[in-house]
Amino acid sequence: MKLLRYGPVGQEKPGLLDAGGRIRDLSGHVADLGAAEISREGLAKLAAIDPETLPLVEGTPRYGVPVAGTRKFLAIGLNFADHAAESNMPIPAEPIFFTKAVSCLQGPNDPVMIPRGSEKTDWEVELGVVIGTRASYVTEAEALDYVAGYCTINDVSERAYQLERGGTWDKGKGCDTFGPVGPWLVTADEVGDPQDLAMWLDVNGKRVQDGSSRTMIFGVARLVSYLSEFMTLEPGDIITTGTPPGVGMGQKPAPWYLKAGDVITLGIEKLGEQRQQVIAYAPDGGAAA
Repeated sequence: MKLLRYGPVGQEKPGLLDAGGRIRDLSGHVADLGAAEISREGLAKLAAIDPETLPLVEGTPRYGVPVAGTRKFLAIGLNFADHAAESNMPIPAEPIFFTKAVSCLQGPNDPVMIPRGSEKTDWEVELGVVIGTRASYVTEAEALDYVAGYCTINDVSERAYQLERGGTWDKGKGCDTFGPVGPWLVTADEVGDPQDLAMWLDVNGKRVQDGSSRTMIFGVARLVSYLSEFMTLEPGDIITTGTPPGVGMGQKPAPWYLKAGDVITLGIEKLGEQRQQVIAYAPDGGAAA
């Protein structure tokens, strides 16, 4: 299934994408797509519904974050060897993880706002993993059983805040609008092998990232197992798993970064595409999830 939430910010309704690419309204069956709905039992109930019996949604509504109530937004750094090389950083012996503020979550096509004074706002197409079952100390062999599905994520980053201001990476990762997620939560059964998905990102029509989840250093199963050693993963938690090369920081002959007016388009095989207009900082300029 391709599950989604659609409608104005704060008023999203649950839906799914049918075989013809049309949005169907699920609100007659569930109030939202949260922890209960993306659990194993919840997904089984949704899978039993014939999409043809659901009302069609007219027009082209806004997509919201495809899962509601996320409590943890976890991220993995330097998880592609060629991205580590372009960043002039060593390949990590263990996964590097940090957190993105839940408040930066937003719909896949909502504007990305450059923070006040930023000169190094960057892009990163990443494979997102949505947890469906509470996971604590799970083995790598069983880890994928705890995954509800996958999604496309743009791990927007401010490199000066991340790398030049001291302390942890978190301060460059959680700015308002820095977490576009969606358009869909694609259930694990429909995705198949998460380590065989093409990934791409364009800025103003120029292809800058063209990679595959095949080249991840630590695969999804390893990451879910690893993170579950340090915290309990809960239904609705999102893990964004690292980016292939081609970020602004790694551009040759010199880095270049996003500016107001730029357009970012990105996508992952089977998981759908995003499009964001980059806007200048404004006190109330961000979009909420």
